[in-house]
Amino acid sequence: MSADPTSFGGRLVLAATPMGDIGDASQRLRDALGSAEVVAAEDTRRTRSLAKALDIEITGRVVSFYDHVEQARIPMLLEEIRLGRTVLLVTDAGMPSVSDPGYRMVAACVDAGLPITCLPGPSAVTTALALSGLPVERFAFDGFAPRKSGQRKEWLRTLTSEARAVVFFEAPHRLADCLADAVEVLGPDRRAAVCRELTKTYEEVVRGTLAEVAAWAVEGARGEITVVLEGAQPVSAEPADLVGQVEALIESGLRLKDACAEVSAATGASRRELYDAVLAARSGG
Repeated sequence: MSADPTSFGGRLVLAATPMGDIGDASQRLRDALGSAEVVAAEDTRRTRSLAKALDIEITGRVVSFYDHVEQARIPMLLEEIRLGRTVLLVTDAGMPSVSDPGYRMVAACVDAGLPITCLPGPSAVTTALALSGLPVERFAFDGFAPRKSGQRKEWLRTLTSEARAVVFFEAPHRLADCLADAVEVLGPDRRAAVCRELTKTYEEVVRGTLAEVAAWAVEGARGEITVVLEGAQPVSAEPADLVGQVEALIESGLRLKDACAEVSAATGASRRELYDAVLAARSGG
C-alpha cells in the first residue's frame, strides 16, 4: 500500500472543498485540515467555519491567500515548504487554481522544484458537465464570461464553430444579458444548460435551447451559476442559404472575409462560395 502523500512534510497540498453540501468533504481533506502546519485560505473565516462544521481543530497557522495578496504570500509559503512543512491551500469552494487562487503558487513551486500534490474533490465544472444532459466527451472550460457586452460577443463568436462543449461561470446579475448575447451570436437553437447553486439546498438545472434558457433567465437568477453550451454541429448547406448568418456576423463587427471564414468552419460550406454568395445577394443577383 502506498503512503498517503499528505503524511509527508515539505510540500504544497491543493485541496478541493465542498461547493455547498458539507458531506462532500473527503476524509483526506479532513485529515489535512487537522494536520497541516500552514493552511493558506482564500477566506480564513470560511475555512475556520468549514473546519468547525467538520468537527476538526486546525492546529496549524492559518494565513489568508486571496487574489490581492497571493503574490506577496508566495515567498513566505515557499520558505515554509523548504523548511519541511506542509502547506495546505484551500479556496472557498471547489478546486484551487480553477478560477480561484492557486495557479501562481503551483507555478512557483514548480519553478523552485518543490513537491506538490492534490486532494481531488468537488468541482463545479465537472458537476455541471455531468448534469447538463449534453454530449460532453470533449469540452473546454472558459472561466468567467467577459463582463462587457462587446467583449462578450467577441468571445462568443470564437465559439461559433467550437465542436466541444463549453462550460463557463457567470454572475447571476449578468446571466440574462449573457444568454441574450449568446442567442444573437450563436443562434436560438443551440442547446445549453444553466446550473444554479450546485450541491446546495436550492440546486436547479435549466436545460433547453439558448432561446429557452435566455427567456427563463429574464426573470432573474440567484446564487452561483455555471453554464454549459452544446458544441457546434457542422451541417452542410447551400452558400445562398447562409448569407444571413454571414451578414449577422458582419453587423456585429467582423469583416466580410472573417465572417465567411467563421460560417464556413461552422457549416462546412466553401469559404469562397460564401463570399461570392454574399456579393451576389448584395447586388441583387
